[in-house]
Amino acid sequence: MERRLNTNPIQHFHTNDRFQLWRNWSGFWLIGLCNNFAYVVMLSAAQDILKKQQSENTTIFKPSLITLDTEFGNSSCYDCSSVSTAAVLLADILPTLIIKLSAPLVIHKVPHGFRILFCVIMAATSFLVVSFSSTVWMSIIGVIFASTSSGFGELTFLSLTVFYSRDVLGAWGSGTGGAGVVGALLYSSLTQVGLSPQVTLLIMLIIPVTMLISRAGTTVLLSFSSNITEDGRSGLLTLTEKLHVFKSLLPFVCVLGLVYYAEYFINQGLMELLYFRRFFLTHAEQYRWYQTFYQVGVFVSRSSLCCVKIRKLWGLALLQVLNAVLLLLEVCYKFLPSAWLVFAIVIYEGLLGGTAYVNTFYFISKETEDRQREFAMAAASVGDSVGIALAGLTAFPVHRYFCSL
Repeated sequence: MERRLNTNPIQHFHTNDRFQLWRNWSGFWLIGLCNNFAYVVMLSAAQDILKKQQSENTTIFKPSLITLDTEFGNSSCYDCSSVSTAAVLLADILPTLIIKLSAPLVIHKVPHGFRILFCVIMAATSFLVVSFSSTVWMSIIGVIFASTSSGFGELTFLSLTVFYSRDVLGAWGSGTGGAGVVGALLYSSLTQVGLSPQVTLLIMLIIPVTMLISRAGTTVLLSFSSNITEDGRSGLLTLTEKLHVFKSLLPFVCVLGLVYYAEYFINQGLMELLYFRRFFLTHAEQYRWYQTFYQVGVFVSRSSLCCVKIRKLWGLALLQVLNAVLLLLEVCYKFLPSAWLVFAIVIYEGLLGGTAYVNTFYFISKETEDRQREFAMAAASVGDSVGIALAGLTAFPVHRYFCSL
């Protein structure tokens, strides 16, 4: 029987050819890693540089994942730093939130290639600005550039997944989870061997360059207009249609927002207060390991889509809220005997958060009509940013209250 030639350019990307499937999967994994890398590293490096700028005599300082000031100089029983770690979180998430609220309405007018180029420029600029910063505000601006790159990149690449098989969603999620582990380990390793944070950040410019090179792998796809759908039809959504689609996405958005609210309330509102004085690690080291174990949990769960899919997303949100309540009670009453139990809880926290993220977008992709899918993937991503921003705002009064005791 004569084999019919497939002339549909979109269907061409859905071929069963193993090499092409592997290329697409590995490409989206690498893009996910590169996209979130600057965002993760800025939560570490910006604090190191801020600490250096605020110290008159210190020339050597230790790196950490959101470094804590171990010389707190106050009488609080919680050994608090003078500024909540939520401050850096807000600088890192508010630009992303603004982008996710506004960009889905107009982003279809910008070709994918230009979107990726913009992300590369923003990421590279963030490393350069923070590396050469001489004031606190310059460092914060650098963090904002990293946030802009990450937020705009998430919109771009999530919408780009609709042109490929749904397997690439798992690759994207795994890559973004890997950014947390790889970014923290690479930054810590380079500074630990003696490199300054400034030099380390300049070395990490290789990540935006890698993202720029990755554009070559999507040249053919990016040549098509963003309004081409999987069945070959075309037609931009009207504003009314977009609002209707977003309304249908609200259950997904609310679940994702609740999961990330509880998750980042733990990370930025409670972790700094979970200090075990009789443990063999210092306060700063305990906090660093809390964040590291959390990132490991995120990486594992964001890589799990190929093995397990969970449709009952509200269950994940409820479990994450219970995590937050449990750790808030621990901060209040200190009933846990060891930091080892907190390590286990934060791994579990990361597992829940990563699972909610990848399954949310998988089922949006599966249950949304072809013509609406690209907009839906971009618009739904606002959920996690809203949750993170609200968590950062909530963390300030919580931090202030406990530090005043």
